[in-house]
Amino acid sequence: MKVWRAVFSALLLVGFTAPGMTQQVAREQDITDVRLGQRILVDDGSCPAGQIKEVTGVKMTATGIARARKCVPRLGTKK
Repeated sequence: MKVWRAVFSALLLVGFTAPGMTQQVAREQDITDVRLGQRILVDDGSCPAGQIKEVTGVKMTATGIARARKCVPRLGTKK
């Protein structure tokens, strides 16, 4: 029972810290490299009000890692 409680606590802790590890930049050109699964928020004004562009490393290709771009709701205040 104690093992399951420890595992659950660890997963809960990781779940709360993961969103805070997202990097934010002002321009997409400022992104030098993206790892698979990495999410980077780009505040370049290309998305509608209340949203921010999210660039994600989605797939390995022969030339590197392919990126996906989409507008997501902005969480918190603008920095």
